[in-house]
Amino acid sequence: MDNQEKQNYTYMVACSDGSLYTGWTNDLEKRVRSHNEGKGARYTKSRRPVELVWHEAFPTKEEAMRREYEVKQLTRKEKEALIRGEGSRG
Repeated sequence: MDNQEKQNYTYMVACSDGSLYTGWTNDLEKRVRSHNEGKGARYTKSRRPVELVWHEAFPTKEEAMRREYEVKQLTRKEKEALIRGEGSRG
């Protein structure tokens, strides 16, 4: 394979009710679109539209999933700092 392999992403979307949802994907644009079409996570289905507010790229699915877990453990204030670019990487 060449170096153009798909990236894996940990991402956060802001929901219409002001809540934040964190997930991982290997196709960021498609995943956000599916959230907004009501085909994403059950959590976001009733909280549309969602807006991508943060993401990080990783070479492997495992790294993206590990980072997703780390981000989900953060407080709301820590997530907001991450969105502003003030957070540190795991």
